[in-house]
Amino acid sequence: MRQYYTQIVPMRYQKINEEVVLSNQYSVTYHYKHIDLGKAARGEQSGLPGMFVTYEISPLMVEVTEHRRSFTHFLTGVCAIVGGVFTVAGIIDSFVLQFL
Repeated sequence: MRQYYTQIVPMRYQKINEEVVLSNQYSVTYHYKHIDLGKAARGEQSGLPGMFVTYEISPLMVEVTEHRRSFTHFLTGVCAIVGGVFTVAGIIDSFVLQFL
């Protein structure tokens, strides 16, 4: 017995040049169960042989919009990284000086 469960989610993708692309995202789950027809005929095993497909269309839509970040946002991120490196270096330095 093979069973497929498919979920479809609508998607709207807006590019940076204002072009809109409508698409779908798909998710598939697959289950397989071996059924011995000899045992099934004797009533020892339950289940129907076959392929079963179930699908669901999501009522929610995913929206993805591209946008550019400003230079100040980039500069803030770089400063945060540099500050973190100096902080970790200071902690390691004080640890080394205290215990060695």
